Amino acid sequence: MKRSKINIALLLHFISIVMVFESLFMLMAVGVSFYYKEEIAFKMLLSFAVTFVSGVALNVLTRRERYHEPSIRESFVIVCMAWVIMGLVGTIPYQLTNSIPSFTNAFFESFSGFTTTGSSILADIEALPKSILFWRSETHWIGGMGIIVLVVAIMPFLKIHGIYLFYSEASNVDNEKISTRIRKVARNLWLIYMGLTVAEIVFLSIGGMPLFDSVCHSFATVATGGFSTKNDSIAGYSPYIQYVITFFMLLSGINFTVHFLMLRRRFKSVFHNEELRAYLLVILFVGGIITLVLYFIHQEYGLESAFRSAFFQVVSIITATGFATADYLQWPVQAILLIGMLMLIGASAGSTGGGVKVIRHVIALKKMKLTFSEILSPNKVKLLHYNGQRVRDEHVTQIMTFIFVYYFIVLVGTMVMLLWTEDLATSFGAVATSMAGIGPGFGTVGPVSNFLHLPAGAKYFLTFLMLIGRLEIYSVIIIFTRTFWRD
Repeated sequence: MKRSKINIALLLHFISIVMVFESLFMLMAVGVSFYYKEEIAFKMLLSFAVTFVSGVALNVLTRRERYHEPSIRESFVIVCMAWVIMGLVGTIPYQLTNSIPSFTNAFFESFSGFTTTGSSILADIEALPKSILFWRSETHWIGGMGIIVLVVAIMPFLKIHGIYLFYSEASNVDNEKISTRIRKVARNLWLIYMGLTVAEIVFLSIGGMPLFDSVCHSFATVATGGFSTKNDSIAGYSPYIQYVITFFMLLSGINFTVHFLMLRRRFKSVFHNEELRAYLLVILFVGGIITLVLYFIHQEYGLESAFRSAFFQVVSIITATGFATADYLQWPVQAILLIGMLMLIGASAGSTGGGVKVIRHVIALKKMKLTFSEILSPNKVKLLHYNGQRVRDEHVTQIMTFIFVYYFIVLVGTMVMLLWTEDLATSFGAVATSMAGIGPGFGTVGPVSNFLHLPAGAKYFLTFLMLIGRLEIYSVIIIFTRTFWRD
């Protein structure tokens, strides 16, 4: 069998576009730096210049590839490499301004931002310049919907439809179509994404949060990232602010197709969406139980504060945002176990949230029920349906396989992490939170801790898990198979 060839020039061309886009976002952080008259303003400007000039130069050198359509194989490589390059380029502001002197720590922080994981190595966040805080939040916002989708949405001069790139990057388990044209789909997603961001900025500002903090927290919320401008995350803000962020985290964890259907007033389709109902049911059920646990067992909360803390943390974890208003590791064990369960469930498919995704669990449970029914009535033909449509057996198999592979990676990853930490809670928490893109975990990487103390090898391993989780496993793992590289 012949070895499959990858068009390196085409790969570099797409990477150049990603670098140019990233530099333009970086320019916004430069503006923040000059606005606040920071000493690092010219270093931030240098960060932009290095990224922009490098991207443009690479784009010019590979300009002949601009009209070529990438194959499926090339799309997988482009997407994976684009995320790695984003992470590497994202370290430049941290390094040049000496905000994070260590490259390992800077890369971890940058990659955690772009993958919307929200795990941090920073101990004193408030000591950072505002431009660096803004850049941290921007990395979330860029990565939330995926810069590849951004490129497809607003880069018509590429003269390609980009369908392979879109589906390699976007989480799109369900078959419901928003539009027949992929650019229109991506554009609609970004309009909804920006609309939610602007709306949250307005509501947070109404609640008295400074505009700078409102923008940064909105970037992190809608992207389900979790980077805050404060050392205590959201704990120091008013109940109103916490309720607003809870609401927008919940919205961001919903399939963006549902948001689009709401705008089109297709309320019947929204109401009958099984994933949405399951997502809301899990939040209400687990949030209700933890509220009761905090109020009756923990007895350190009033009823309203127990309700607010429980639902804030439940929504934060299931959507993989990672904001915190309390140290849930100090809660009763019943609540901690439920938090761990939410880490493995994840948000809705087609949202900015991470994890296995609710839809896969819904279909897996339907398959289990169907299997039990077939055992009891082997002569009856039963079909699996989702949202009123039959789910083909091969799709069910793919979903069940994904869930198995996901949990297998978490298990193996935990054993690998034990080589560095020798602490089961920390190892499992670090792996689970990296795979699901949550941020805080258990043990020494809980909501009031950080990842600074972990060895360099552990940090690079966790960044790899962030990539696997962000790109839904297969997009990364398949590149390391022999089959991928052969015709």
